[in-house]
This record gives sequence, structure tokens and C-alpha cells, in this order.
Amino acid sequence: MYGDSSDEEMLAKAGLEHASAVVISFSDPHTSVGILRSIRRLRPQVPVLVRTQDDSRVKELQDAGATDVVPETFEASLMLVSHVLMLLHMPVARVVAVVDDIRNNRYAVLRELVPRGDPRPVGEFLDSREELRSVVIPPGAWAVGRTLQDVRGRGMEVTFTGVRRQGILGREPAGETVLRDGDIVVIYGQPEDLARAESVLLAG
Repeated sequence: MYGDSSDEEMLAKAGLEHASAVVISFSDPHTSVGILRSIRRLRPQVPVLVRTQDDSRVKELQDAGATDVVPETFEASLMLVSHVLMLLHMPVARVVAVVDDIRNNRYAVLRELVPRGDPRPVGEFLDSREELRSVVIPPGAWAVGRTLQDVRGRGMEVTFTGVRRQGILGREPAGETVLRDGDIVVIYGQPEDLARAESVLLAG
């Protein structure tokens, strides 16, 4: 559907009444705030995740009703941290564990969300669920100059859903796509498979 996402009638037509969760992906926080307020008037309790470019207006978005805010710069910073740790010769498995711990603490509120009607305990649900993860390819990473087909050949059990380069997202990238430093690779799969895929992309 195409229209004003902050318009309550449009939200109703889009099926907000039956939504289990809502994701707002606008880069402009002002636009996101308007959408949030409309959503909260119609569905005060539905989980709403908001994507932003940075942390500068997180509080404003949370005050407007965001369940959690996912800043792109935070994810990019995590990749810089992982690159620094590898330069300091920390084992790759340990680097991935450290980054996952930071990420899990930052997104702690997300782990409290359980789909309505799901009888499983929170831990069991999270252990079995598939999810998306963005991995920034830093200079010197193993994947730089290699194709997605080369990366898949390392036994990765994830799906490559997109590659963002210079602000442009290419969805369902071909196996011949050659990765460059600065690319953001979007992968989908089980948490343990995502961790392995991140290790491969960074260190081979």
C-alpha cells in the first residue's frame, strides 16, 4: 500500500488492528515520531521497532512509544569494535562472543517480546527463532574482494537477503556479487549460524 503512514485511516486499512508487531524504517526521526503517535492511538500495546541512523533522538522516539530503537551507527560501531579486537589478535570466536554480548545487552527489551499465543518459554522461543543481522565489512576483512559464492563455500548456513553499498540496498544479491570494504551484508538464519557467518565474513 502507498500512502501517509501517519494517517490513522491508512494504518487501519493496512491491518494495524491485527499486526503482531510494527517496524518503522524511515531515516527521518520526525517522520517516525508522527507514525508512532498514530500507532499508539490505535494500538497502545503493539510492539513497535524503529530504525534510525544514529542515537541522537532515541529518547524522543521512546517517549513517542517506540518499543525499541535500532540505530544503524550502533551496528556499524560494533563492526569497528570487532575489527579492532581482531587486530589485537583476539580469537575470532571470542570477538564474536563479545560483540554478541554487547548487542544482546543493547537490545535486551527485544528478548522480552513473545508472540501472542505462543506457549513456549521466552528462552526456548529465542533459541529456535530465525532473525536478520547486518554485518559491516571493514577494511582488511576476509570477505573483501570475494564473491558471495566464495563466502557460501565456507559452509555458511544463512541466507544473504541484501547488500547495502553507498546507501543503496541491493536485495537478493547474486552469487557473483563481489564484496567491498564498507558494504553492509544482511543475513538471515538461526543465531548460531549468524555468529558463524559473521566470523567467516570477517576472518574466513
